[in-house]
Amino acid sequence: MKPFLLLATRAEDRAADEEYEAFLRFGGLRESELRRVRLEQCPLGRVRLEDYSGLIMGGSPFNSSDPPETKSDVQRRVEGELAGLLDEVVAADFPMLGACYGVGTIGTHQGAVVDRTYGEPVGPVSVTLTDDGRSDPVFGVLPPVFEAFVGHREAVRELPPHAVRLASSSDCPVQAFRIGSNVYATQFHPELDIAGILTRIDVYKYAGYFAPEEAEALKERVGSSAVRHPPGIVRRFVERYAV
Repeated sequence: MKPFLLLATRAEDRAADEEYEAFLRFGGLRESELRRVRLEQCPLGRVRLEDYSGLIMGGSPFNSSDPPETKSDVQRRVEGELAGLLDEVVAADFPMLGACYGVGTIGTHQGAVVDRTYGEPVGPVSVTLTDDGRSDPVFGVLPPVFEAFVGHREAVRELPPHAVRLASSSDCPVQAFRIGSNVYATQFHPELDIAGILTRIDVYKYAGYFAPEEAEALKERVGSSAVRHPPGIVRRFVERYAV
């Protein structure tokens, strides 16, 4: 089997390693089957799509909608590299699952309006599949309504006409979309279970997603949540595209 490639940008080792382990576990993959490049540490370089079964993009501290003058040199480099890669991915309709940061990068690349209108606090939300989501070969493995973990400063406010909306929630109209037949992006985190989000709360306690003094109460709330279905997307993506 050709490996999958994880495009990662988390600078904190604990969060970065937890994310990689989660994609391995939920995808049913061995380390040799999921290569990882940490873009915040090194340039992407040339990616030969034919060498991979598919691409997976993890979460990120970067926000595509940040004013250009506030972006670091690293963020600008990463955005440029991903934009170039997405030119090839979209043209080839190559399998890609962009989780969290995928909404901003793929959405921006495809002409979506990405801003802070529908940013979400950290925690579980109820997500509803659209008709297209229920019939989608990847998202169709999920129940029509399910709980998922979120926590984002930005979201898609408006999709371009050619994008297919797959899921929504009451406070965020675009929780997932598809470009072509094989390029997916999710606002919610398909790689997060309860243990995973508890780690994120610890790691990002002082990153501005919530007041630091609220961390323990937030951990209690997410610890009693019923999030269990979203990782099925990761497994289904791997099953569908492994070659």
